Amino acid sequence: MCYQTPIRDAGNQANDDYDMEAMKRALAEENYQFTIGGGEPLMTPIDDLEELWRWGHERYGQNAVQTSATTVTERHFELFQRYNVSVGISLEGPGELNDIRWAGSLKRTREASRSAEAVLHRLLEERHSVSLITTLNRANAAPDRLPRLLNWYRDLDSRGLRHVNLHLMEIETEQIRDEWALSEEENAGALLACAELQAELEHLRFQPITDMVQLLLGDDRETSCIWNACDPMTTRAVHGVNGQGDRINCSRTNKAGVDVQKADQELLVRPLALYHTPQEHGGCQNCRFWFACKGSCPGESIHGDSRLKTEHCGTLQRVFGELETRLASLGFRPVSLDENRRKMVEARLLEAFAQGVPLRVHAALNGGAPAAAAKHGDTQHGDRDHQDHGDSEKPVLTHGDHTDQTLVP
Repeated sequence: MCYQTPIRDAGNQANDDYDMEAMKRALAEENYQFTIGGGEPLMTPIDDLEELWRWGHERYGQNAVQTSATTVTERHFELFQRYNVSVGISLEGPGELNDIRWAGSLKRTREASRSAEAVLHRLLEERHSVSLITTLNRANAAPDRLPRLLNWYRDLDSRGLRHVNLHLMEIETEQIRDEWALSEEENAGALLACAELQAELEHLRFQPITDMVQLLLGDDRETSCIWNACDPMTTRAVHGVNGQGDRINCSRTNKAGVDVQKADQELLVRPLALYHTPQEHGGCQNCRFWFACKGSCPGESIHGDSRLKTEHCGTLQRVFGELETRLASLGFRPVSLDENRRKMVEARLLEAFAQGVPLRVHAALNGGAPAAAAKHGDTQHGDRDHQDHGDSEKPVLTHGDHTDQTLVP
């Protein structure tokens, strides 16, 4: 389930041998508000965390962290407030719905889950900036578990939570696939159930549903990185800085256990190749949703081969198709159902990608030219409020995901 499994298996996981000044120098060169991720970032010595957040607050006025929230102390709460730290929590649900985050025994796992949920509730009560990442799996979104997950989201909406990023599981081993992965139909069903739920909620919005609707409508200005032609050698949405101050890419694309250094030049060959490659060979040829998806996240590619499309293609096609139908029934005109507009968008995207520069769907629809180069804020690495794999090129320190948009049919 964890995208860092290959790194750990190769013995290259982060340790406490980090250079604070080297990290600060690298972050200063990036010159953008950063997110501290992990591993579990809150296991970093508290004085070092405070120094990073103090430094970040002085420069940018805000900070962010992505955490399991199982090790939060009163001191952490104090620092969250003092240094304006947006908190992203990775949590799959209450009680047994979170059992995939195994803590060594059932008792310890359930205690950790209760602790994380209590942190989430407290942050909401204190009206602190907080968001949630939930990975869909058999423990929380199988047909017999999904109703409880939806009720949990209803409760969180009543408490004021505004953003949940629903992740399709990144599968690193066949054992994880056999034990925890949902079927294509179950993944699509869970996403569509959340789309239905969103229509009745006051505050809470779900990625990727909001993104997918906006893409179909041709307004993708706030969509996350998985939809925006990510080059796995540069990962535009993630400018990572490791403990030695080296620039690294998003670790979701790391399948060999080694975090490679960031390439100097972005090459958008993956979406170009996928456009021309038959679907039965791992490509996107003749898919009417290519303009929106572009093969999706290279970290979820078939067989871990970033040249191929996402292994969740079938799920995404089902969800795009259902949302497309709903939008049309409400009188909207999805780009995917307007062949002339879609072909025009495809042609402009292909032209831009061939030049090695990104172009968004809304710009293609409006006749815009590709930007001269990617820049900070071009894509959100997706987790609203502080950024998870949305796509606002925010540096990610070391070793997580936010966006916010109302929407929806």
